[in-house]
Amino acid sequence: MTRTKSLSLFSGGLDSILATRLILDQGIDVEAINFANLFCSCKEENKCGAAEAAKQLGVLLKIVNVGNDYLRIVRNPKHGYGKNMNPCVDCKIFMMKKAKKYAKEIGAAFIFTGEVLGERPMSQYFNALKIIEEESGLKGKLLRPLSAKLLPETVVERKGLVKRDKLLNIRGRSRKPQIKLAAEFNIAYYPSPAGGCLLTCKEFANRLRDLFRHRKSCSMADVTLLKVGRHFRLGENKIIVGRNEAENKVLTLKKTRNDYYFEVPDVSGPTTVLQGPKTKKAIKLAAALTAFYSDAKSSRVTVNFGRENLNKSLTVSVPSRAEVESFRVA
Repeated sequence: MTRTKSLSLFSGGLDSILATRLILDQGIDVEAINFANLFCSCKEENKCGAAEAAKQLGVLLKIVNVGNDYLRIVRNPKHGYGKNMNPCVDCKIFMMKKAKKYAKEIGAAFIFTGEVLGERPMSQYFNALKIIEEESGLKGKLLRPLSAKLLPETVVERKGLVKRDKLLNIRGRSRKPQIKLAAEFNIAYYPSPAGGCLLTCKEFANRLRDLFRHRKSCSMADVTLLKVGRHFRLGENKIIVGRNEAENKVLTLKKTRNDYYFEVPDVSGPTTVLQGPKTKKAIKLAAALTAFYSDAKSSRVTVNFGRENLNKSLTVSVPSRAEVESFRVA
């Protein structure tokens, strides 16, 4: 007899782990899909724990990297933002549409998620869950095992593909029911809920707003640099100052052909990247910021700069902290 196959929308977090385990325990085959994007707050790309969690459960995982079409949704979400720049409802609709297409490719009979009713204020209250279903083309077909008994019966349940009495009625923001269930299932590995999406972070959201305000079109490569360094704005110029050796390397690798980069010779300090018009004022400010964050001890510092190599130099006065903060994107 052919077993039913399903597709799990899998973040690798505790909720998606538990939802997947509940479906596996009903004798249903599960494949997982994870949507990786540059707004994840993980320190390393594609290192959110999804692969480790899928391996623990014994399910096949497909990782899909979202591209510039996702960035367009972030820039202009139909359903608006949460507290910062998080377009949670539009984000879920985007992922559900992609998941629906992939489910058809692999012959999955249904899609399920780890969503919990009332856990997240923007995308997991009743009306939002309904909107996500309808606009992704999954009305009545999207199963949420952790809260299923609190939600209308799905087509999946009515057909008998999933037994409703073995699904749960968890709701709210407390993690206690999930942690207890994880212990009952002997699930030893699951990531802390403290991570998440950078779009909910005030500092990152401000940087993204600034990018959108000054760039009519931008790419995910531009977003990468928002995660690195200290950011400053002078008109159409963006100045990014590295905070450590690792960030200095990223800035050196990611800068474009037209960007200038700056360093103070013979002392420890940042690599600074100047984007935009190379005016005297912008060059002087970039050099001054580089000097400020360097270990140079004098009040006047020589800074080397250039496009392909550091073949130019400029001696600048080290600015005060107040001057520095007046240009910060914060």
